[in-house]
Amino acid sequence: MAKVPTSRIDRLLSSMGYGSRAEMARMAKAGGITLDGADLTDVSQRIPLTPDLPARLSIDGAPLDPLPGLVILLHKPLGMTCSHKEEGPLVHDLLPKRWRARDPAISTVGRLDKQTSGLLLLTDDGDLLHRIISPRRHIRKTYRARLARPLKGTEAATFASGTLMLEGEEKPLAPADLTVISETEALLTVTEGRYHQVRRMFAATGNHVEALHRESLGGLTLPADLAPGKWTLLDAAGIASIFTGEGGN
Repeated sequence: MAKVPTSRIDRLLSSMGYGSRAEMARMAKAGGITLDGADLTDVSQRIPLTPDLPARLSIDGAPLDPLPGLVILLHKPLGMTCSHKEEGPLVHDLLPKRWRARDPAISTVGRLDKQTSGLLLLTDDGDLLHRIISPRRHIRKTYRARLARPLKGTEAATFASGTLMLEGEEKPLAPADLTVISETEALLTVTEGRYHQVRRMFAATGNHVEALHRESLGGLTLPADLAPGKWTLLDAAGIASIFTGEGGN
C-alpha cells in the first residue's frame, strides 16, 4: 500500500493560498481553524493528506479547498486569454481569487486562443500536465468550426493525408479527421497542438474560420450543462478518461 503523504498544516494552508504561515498561526489561535469539529490551535503539526481532509478541516467555517493535485474542467468563454503575456481578462480570473496564490501554481493544459471557446483544463499537477500535452500521447482534440465559405468537399481527404504542410513549417501535419456538419460547419479532430493549428488548416484550403469551439479532449467531453465561464473539478475517473482518447499516429 502506498504511503500517505503528510504536511505541516501551516505549510499546507500557505501553499493553498490562505496566507502566510504566520497568518495561519494567528488564525488558529483565534479559533478560525477546526479539524473534525474541534478548534485546531497548533498548525505546526503534520497531518496526512487523505482525500477526506477537505471535509474534515475548516477554515473560517468553510471546508478546506481541494488539495494539491486538482484538475479543473473549464468552459472557456470567448474573449478570455490563457496567457499572462496577452492582453484582456484571464481564464484564471474565473477561479477563486485565493487559488491564484497556490504553489504549485494552477496552469492551463495547453491553450485556447482569445477567440476560441470550449473545453479547457487547468491543473497544479505538473506531471499530469506534461502527460496530456506530450506529443507522444497523441491526445485527440475535437473542434467545431464555423467557416466563412462553403467547404469544397476535398478537405477531409487533404486533412487525412498526413501530407498537409502549414505555411512556415517544415514538417507535415499528422492525419486529422473531418466530419462535415453543413456546408459551412464541421468537426475537426487533431492529435497535435501546433500554433493556431485548426485555423491554419482551413486557411490552407482557402477558407477562414469565423468561430471555433473545442468540444472534447481525449475521452473527455464538455458537459452540455456547463455554461461559459463555469468550471467543475474532475475526479479520478474523469482524469483517466482523458487518456482513453489517445490517437494512434
